[in-house]
Amino acid sequence: MNSHFSMVAPHSKRPVVPDVIFGTGREAQDAEAKYGFEKVINSTLGVLMDDTGQLVFLPTVMERLRDLPDSELGAYAPIAGLPDYLSAVQEACFRGHKPNAFTEAVATPGGTGAIKHAVWNYTEMGDEVLIADWYWAPYKTIAEEHGRRIRTFNYFKGDGMNVEAFKGAASELIAAQERVLIILNTPAHNPTGYSISEGEWEEIMGFLREQAKDAAKKIILMVDVAYIDFAGSIEASRDFFKHFGDLPQNLLVLTAFSLSKGYTMYGMRGGAIICLAATQALALEFKDVCSYSNRAAWSNGTRAAMRILADVYKDPVLFQKVEAEREVFKDLLNARNKAFMEEAEKVGLQVCPFRDGFFITIPCKDPAAVSNALKKENLFAVPLQGGLRFAPCAVSEEKCRIAPAMIKKYV
Repeated sequence: MNSHFSMVAPHSKRPVVPDVIFGTGREAQDAEAKYGFEKVINSTLGVLMDDTGQLVFLPTVMERLRDLPDSELGAYAPIAGLPDYLSAVQEACFRGHKPNAFTEAVATPGGTGAIKHAVWNYTEMGDEVLIADWYWAPYKTIAEEHGRRIRTFNYFKGDGMNVEAFKGAASELIAAQERVLIILNTPAHNPTGYSISEGEWEEIMGFLREQAKDAAKKIILMVDVAYIDFAGSIEASRDFFKHFGDLPQNLLVLTAFSLSKGYTMYGMRGGAIICLAATQALALEFKDVCSYSNRAAWSNGTRAAMRILADVYKDPVLFQKVEAEREVFKDLLNARNKAFMEEAEKVGLQVCPFRDGFFITIPCKDPAAVSNALKKENLFAVPLQGGLRFAPCAVSEEKCRIAPAMIKKYV
């Protein structure tokens, strides 16, 4: 037998690379088992944990899940999603900040499904997708799975976004391709916790509107808002949506919305892709193609997750309970972020510009070496290209105060 013989189609042959996040996480769990939870700092997981290392859930959401009848737990959902869910998910996303645009939504398995649909339906084979140089790794995975590539721009300049670098990279792509998909993860960007500012949004959208004056070009902006419910107040976190009103027909805005973080339904795989379009025809076209892609990829989503969100937005009492419970978790996360940032400043540890969210990133020259050195001290953080991702979402406030000095020794 030929050991190099393969049955896999050529387009699916790719290097097998272990997942660095889950791999480092497994090492942290092994260390906890060996040395005890209190002696290990496990900052690998992108989920909100309590101070004892247990995953936290919104109590009201979990109670409603347990109370659902079998027909809601086990039955199929419509391919595009439950109709009342599709209304509720738009309300959850915009919270009264929906701009003057035609909107439609299609249910997806988390925000990941929304990214997949944007890449497949709004780019051509071989196209490049523009993202920041600090990015969530599955953007690249999804692009390559569908025969696309990513192009990055330098995200930061000083304490803010490098808008000029964004414009330069976008201009090159718009000149080279008929259609260009841009993915911006904000607010509370993964992995840095940065949120694009009001002034930066004005520059970005002014530039894209100018580029859209060339009617031969088609520009699609995907805003990944997976962490929006942990990015400050409801008002402040959604004010930027106002920039997406009155769009030209060849500039389409999409959002990737997730129920994982804001509603603690990580494993239920609930989410949606939502469009903001210049015309009703474009919005309906969006719904048709994304529904078709649902059928082709996973048929339909998890009915129970959809039912919970729809019920929350129908019942004011239920809604207020969920909001109050989430505020408790936001306070917990904010205290941890504050502790880490205060200690980082004291010891002179440089971090990427940070505003809110689950993660803080420390730039360094050899992230893998730094990560490996820290493992010997039972601190586990994820090495990225260009830096180390620390996750206050999964680490107690006490450990967040200890970590910066430990990291500083090796960067």
